[in-house]
Amino acid sequence: MTRVIAVTAGFGAILLVAFSQAAERDSGELPAVRAPARAAPPEVRSGGEHPGAVETHVSPIRWRPSRALGEPFDGRLVRGVQLPAAGPGYLTWDPILERRPNRGWRRWGTDHLLRVLLRVVRRFHAAHPAAPRLLVGDLSRRHGGDFGPRFGGVGHASHQNGLDVDIYYPRRDRRPLAPRAPGQVDRRLSQALVDHFVRAGAQYVFVGPSIPLRGPRRVVMPLVNHDDHIHVRLHNPLPPSLR
Repeated sequence: MTRVIAVTAGFGAILLVAFSQAAERDSGELPAVRAPARAAPPEVRSGGEHPGAVETHVSPIRWRPSRALGEPFDGRLVRGVQLPAAGPGYLTWDPILERRPNRGWRRWGTDHLLRVLLRVVRRFHAAHPAAPRLLVGDLSRRHGGDFGPRFGGVGHASHQNGLDVDIYYPRRDRRPLAPRAPGQVDRRLSQALVDHFVRAGAQYVFVGPSIPLRGPRRVVMPLVNHDDHIHVRLHNPLPPSLR
C-alpha cells in the first residue's frame, strides 16, 4: 500500500509540474529564474512605495521587452525595466528626499527608454570625458500609472507609461547634487546634454525657463518647475494597435 501511495503522489507531482509549465507558456510571460531564498532588508525585498524605502544594493539590469500603454499623462507600464541606482557615467537622485540614490520604485521605464538613456550617457561622456557623472531622477513607477503629489512634492503630471525621465543639469562645481539655482548650472554641458537627446530622437525635451537652452522648437520647450532638470520624453516605438 505504501508503494502505491508513493507512486500516485509522484505521478501527481509530475502532472502538477507539467500543468504549471503549460500555464506559463499560455500566459505569454517568460518564467522568471528564481534565485535561492535568502533574507533581505524589507525595503529591498518589497520595493515598498513609502518614504523610507531606500535600496541598499545595486542590481544588474534585467532586460525584457516592455510596453508603454496609453499616454504619458494617462497610462501604465507593462513588463518595465528598472534602472540601477548607479552605473557607468551616472548616479540617481531622489527629488523628494534630496539624496542619492533614488528609491527603486521610482526608477522603472520601458526597455526602449533605458537603452536610449544609457546610450546618451555613454556618448555624452565620450564627448566630454571631464564632465561629472550625470544625475538621473524619476522615471515611472513599476507598473506606471499615477505619479502625482501623493508620491511627494508637486508630483508629476506625466511619467505614467515608462517613456519619461528626468536628468539634472550638470553643476559648475561638479558636485553630484541637484542644482538649487540657475547660477549653479553648467550651461555648456547642459546644452550638450540637450543636443544628445535631440539627436537620439526624443519627442520632447522640456527645459527650465531660466536656463537658456536651445533646440528644435517643436522638441525643446521651456516648462515651469524645470530650472534644475531636463525632462525627456521618447516616442512610443510600438504600433498604435499595441498601445
